Amino acid sequence: MESRSSAPAGPRGPGLRSARAPELTTLSEASTSDLSRTSSGMDEVDRVLGGGWVEGGVVLMAGEPGIGKSTLLLQLASHSVAAGRHTLLVAGEEAINQVRMRAERLGVGGALQLTRESDARSLAAHIAAAGPGLVIVDSIQTLISEDGGTPGSITQVRDSTALLTDAAKRGGASLVLIGHVTKQGQVAGPRTVEHMVDATLSLESAAGFRVLRGIKNRFGSTGEMGVFEMTGEGMIPVANPSEAFLAERVEGVAGSVIVAALEGQRPLLLEVQALASKTPYPAPRRVVQGLDQRRVDVVLAVLERRLELPLSGLDVFVNVAGGLRLSDPGTDLAVALAVYSAVTNRPLAEGTAVAGEVGLAGELRSVPQLARRFAEAHRAGYHRLVGPRSGGKGSAHATTLAEAIELAWHGN
Repeated sequence: MESRSSAPAGPRGPGLRSARAPELTTLSEASTSDLSRTSSGMDEVDRVLGGGWVEGGVVLMAGEPGIGKSTLLLQLASHSVAAGRHTLLVAGEEAINQVRMRAERLGVGGALQLTRESDARSLAAHIAAAGPGLVIVDSIQTLISEDGGTPGSITQVRDSTALLTDAAKRGGASLVLIGHVTKQGQVAGPRTVEHMVDATLSLESAAGFRVLRGIKNRFGSTGEMGVFEMTGEGMIPVANPSEAFLAERVEGVAGSVIVAALEGQRPLLLEVQALASKTPYPAPRRVVQGLDQRRVDVVLAVLERRLELPLSGLDVFVNVAGGLRLSDPGTDLAVALAVYSAVTNRPLAEGTAVAGEVGLAGELRSVPQLARRFAEAHRAGYHRLVGPRSGGKGSAHATTLAEAIELAWHGN
């Protein structure tokens, strides 16, 4: 009679037999110590990162060619060297002498270490062994993870990122990967790369400035924004973005409204513009730039249905001046007032700033940190504030869009 083992049946195979048991840790044993952070040397970058570089953290920075990614990171490398950190720049897209010429123009110190090594395995071994404080790879699309591989291919980008990420976490290095973008503005390469890194940053152009935006951040809040001016000496942080974005605004024009927006945790004053004109087409056009098209469509529907504003025969254009992109629902009221102003050809009184979300019933809803938004408006000289009832002292309170329109033109 055949004997039977008392062990439970399970899947069989040589790979499973030889696999070692995973290391397990209970939640109570996990460390609760604060993250080890080091300042990047620029307040605007620290704001987006959530306080600075994280030891063992991996950051992916993407942006269009020529936007200033390499320049900004070379400046950050200089700050790292000045702070006494072992800093390595992997220059995959430029010759060493090109990097040196740009470094001399920017005043970067000579202690920065450079390499043009493209083998991700060699770089990973060096990072894990030497434990540099900051490693910048320009760019991840230039690396290969295996002999004969094609740089920039999906497999090479994914595997190179995995190798460097593992090495950075084992060696305690802060790793920054520069990535290319597609024509649609998305990070080039496999989407798994964005899942593998701890933070994804996007460098964009707006109103002649450079905007560094946090798309993903495991160690801080997303949506944070830093503003820079590109000069011959490199990227210069802009201390007062509200003033910078409103510098070219023309006063007393119908269809122009100042919104007290919130990007991440940063209150910011921006101009929302609207233009309405008689349409020559069977179906009127709705053109939106810098805002969510669907939210603008909802606001226009509320204006037409609840306030009986005649929009069916008009082309409507809505824009955030300067080319900045906003996802803040608090811009709804600014869009509504800008369109109303454009259709009626009545400009708002100067010194007026607004914020609030518009509901489908025409009600005005509260938005996060309204008091901070209006405090920023006061600081910038906008003392007529229109918003929902949670706006605090000094603001004109409204419960509906109709009330907000009345307050915007006729009262405090």
